[in-house]
Amino acid sequence: MDYIDGFVVAVPEANKQKYIDHAVTAAAVFKEHGALRLVECWGDDVPDGVQTSFPQSVKCCEGETVVFSWIVWPSREARDAGMEKVMSDPRMSEENHPMPFDGNRLIYGGFQMLVNE
Repeated sequence: MDYIDGFVVAVPEANKQKYIDHAVTAAAVFKEHGALRLVECWGDDVPDGVQTSFPQSVKCCEGETVVFSWIVWPSREARDAGMEKVMSDPRMSEENHPMPFDGNRLIYGGFQMLVNE
């Protein structure tokens, strides 16, 4: 069954187009190294919570929007091998591909798919 890498990050609203450009470039690199699909979603209805919420999780500030993303891999093994290649790919270096957001507030993790209907 497919393996998923999930991400949540706060992105300055002023950087929306920079983020889109960043994501399109990254998608090509990830797919070249084995990913099946990369999905990026710009927050549209992401309320603040009382105890927990997406905005709280990434310390979203005024003028920022939460982005929710995932990458689909054919397996955990494909993800591990592909991610290693992506991280060493010069196109993804900070100099060549700077992040248009604060990477210190990026939440990410790998997930085994349980249901795919």
